[in-house]
Amino acid sequence: MSDRDEFGAFLVGFVVGGLTGAVVALLFAPQSGEETRALIKDKSIELRDKAQMTAEEAYARAEAAAKEARARAEELAHEARARAEQLAAEVKERGKGALEAVRKTKKDGSEATPA
Repeated sequence: MSDRDEFGAFLVGFVVGGLTGAVVALLFAPQSGEETRALIKDKSIELRDKAQMTAEEAYARAEAAAKEARARAEELAHEARARAEQLAAEVKERGKGALEAVRKTKKDGSEATPA
């Protein structure tokens, strides 16, 4: 997950750097103010659309990660229930064995000593 974070940070830095360079280039370009404003408007609309797409992709990835985490949690819960049932069965069997030993010692008339 750390690799994803580092890549995401790199990607954000790359995009921000590219945008900054584009804005500086537009501002210092030998164009009229009206042409520059129109170009900035077009670029801002394009960037807004790209940002929206990126946000939608991030949302989809987050949903997928949450779904995967839910599935893993359900799997772990199932394993824990199975193990608890197994342990309960083992304890029950040991209890039966201990009870039989006590009954046998009482039947024989000797004193019961728990093991």
